[in-house]
Amino acid sequence: MSKRNLIFTLLKLIMTLNINTQGHPFHLVDPSPWPFTGAFGALTTTCGAVMYMHSYVGGGFTLILGFVLIILTMIGWWRDIVREGSFEGQHTKEVQVGLRQGMILFIVSEVMFFFAFFWAFFHSSMNPTIDIVQWPPLGVDVIGPWGVPLLNTIILLTSGATVTWAHHAIFTGSFKRTVEGLTLTVFLGCFFLCVQMLEYAEAPFTIADSVYGSTFFLTTGFHGFHVLIGTIFLLVCLVRLYNQEFTREHHVGFESAIWYWHFVDVVWLFLFVVVYWWGGSPSESISLD
Repeated sequence: MSKRNLIFTLLKLIMTLNINTQGHPFHLVDPSPWPFTGAFGALTTTCGAVMYMHSYVGGGFTLILGFVLIILTMIGWWRDIVREGSFEGQHTKEVQVGLRQGMILFIVSEVMFFFAFFWAFFHSSMNPTIDIVQWPPLGVDVIGPWGVPLLNTIILLTSGATVTWAHHAIFTGSFKRTVEGLTLTVFLGCFFLCVQMLEYAEAPFTIADSVYGSTFFLTTGFHGFHVLIGTIFLLVCLVRLYNQEFTREHHVGFESAIWYWHFVDVVWLFLFVVVYWWGGSPSESISLD
């Protein structure tokens, strides 16, 4: 019996014992310090950001301290979740259904988050004020869609294909192909971030250049941040894959990372069409008489 099959057999045995001991297939979590440390870290980060923006003494230190607390909370909390699912057998089929539903709701909340930015972009471009006589505004030299943005589109679409390949491979039990597909996806995610940073460095306008610059950098910047989170998510899955913590029947974390990555792909397609292509095309001047 291979190591992978042995781990899967032991995991099924632990799940069965837990269900027989508890009398139900659900996971009643143990007391945890992470909700408290996460909330305290968020409060510290908020206070530190306000202090730093108003040039108070210790503002930068407080901000960094808050970030450190949040990062440590994330590492500790997710470590416990991985331990519960991979070694304690707490993630039964019923628990996995709940985890998938939670991930779906999280992605829906992210859709609403980006919907707000697209709303701001459409509102500014289709309802000009006396300061904006055309869109893009006068004096703003926009980035064309057929250069770096098109390259980034190809990169993300390719990464969507490679992560789907990895997902299919894990169902067929091919460990090698799963690793190859996931490694390619992580590489393409890093490549996208490097190209995006290059685009920002060479951009002919800044975030302070009218409402166009504000909406452009906020929307594309938050998308880039989500790509970074998704890349880290997939990288953690790659490490867990090497540790043989995923099986054909038990890979909820990997599946959640794939859903998140596809969400990032779809958001970028909307960004490319709306911000770079439609929003970057010069429109006729609008009479304000």
